[in-house]
Amino acid sequence: MDEHWKRRLDDVRAGMVREGDPVAWVTEADAVEASVRYPRLAVRGALFGVAAREAGADAPWRVVMPLQDGMPQQSRDGLQSKFFFRAKDDTDDPEVRRELLAAVRVLEREPVDELVVLGTTYRIVRGDEVARTGDDGLEPPRPTDPEPVFRVWERQRGARRCLDTGTVLDPEKVRGLMAEALRIGLREFHYVGKRYPAAVRADSRKAVTTHPDIAMLPVGFGIVERSGDFWQPVGSLAPTPHEARRDLYDGLTDLWALLYQWGDEKRERYRRAGELFRAAERADEVRVEGREFRICRVERMVRFGPDGPEGPRPSDIDEYGPTKMHPRMDEDGTLHYEEGEEA
Repeated sequence: MDEHWKRRLDDVRAGMVREGDPVAWVTEADAVEASVRYPRLAVRGALFGVAAREAGADAPWRVVMPLQDGMPQQSRDGLQSKFFFRAKDDTDDPEVRRELLAAVRVLEREPVDELVVLGTTYRIVRGDEVARTGDDGLEPPRPTDPEPVFRVWERQRGARRCLDTGTVLDPEKVRGLMAEALRIGLREFHYVGKRYPAAVRADSRKAVTTHPDIAMLPVGFGIVERSGDFWQPVGSLAPTPHEARRDLYDGLTDLWALLYQWGDEKRERYRRAGELFRAAERADEVRVEGREFRICRVERMVRFGPDGPEGPRPSDIDEYGPTKMHPRMDEDGTLHYEEGEEA
């Protein structure tokens, strides 16, 4: 460990002693126990989103579209839609609309990873998900992870709160002694093993040098299913363990039966398993028909270099390219539909 990082850990420790926050010490003890029970890291792979920085030398990078896409092009498409609907619904200024629509046209044609629009720099950002693992599999939620005061199990209307939209990407932000130690360890993290193509491993090794610092995103919680010696993710991450449990309950009791068109007997077996899972209130595992599901705790990171957060790497693959997603719009907001498009 170099002197810079040793000094940072010493500063964190001194701050905790100085503040004497009992909650912080309990959280640290929880993290230490987790590192012993789940000493290894399992890597899910890359995810992509969009970060933005307003004009100004000291302006921070902030997540404006959550890191949840499996390909860079999905994030570019999301940014294209963001600019289009901002031009359509959020301005009456022709000059503002003109600049937004110019960005839309670029994203329709080119796989760009950075754009400056109305003085703000937007960048496609690459992150990695890692989870702790031990002899019994992936780490479940910790007792000190945040939970809602009132647990609601019924499916909620409207969009769920995004996990990291609005988060400031700051490599200097300290979250605790063990979190800082994890970040130090992740500085040298790169892909190894033959399951990764040679180009992917090479890009990963290079990123350790070009983007040596780490910014941590909020911890997420998700459903995983055991498949032999591996765990496969099921759905997206949630901001709290309870929201992940609610997703699993919803899948067991309703959604999966509709999605996979199960018969009445199978539907009922899964429904009963879901109701038992709910009755346990804070259970993190459920087994049904030989399948094993678990609520898993996931750490997420973004590499940082001198120019900010890391973008897509040359070896990150897109399954498709840029495409026109929306009708043509005039500066006054009038939409023009091509033949065959619906108004």
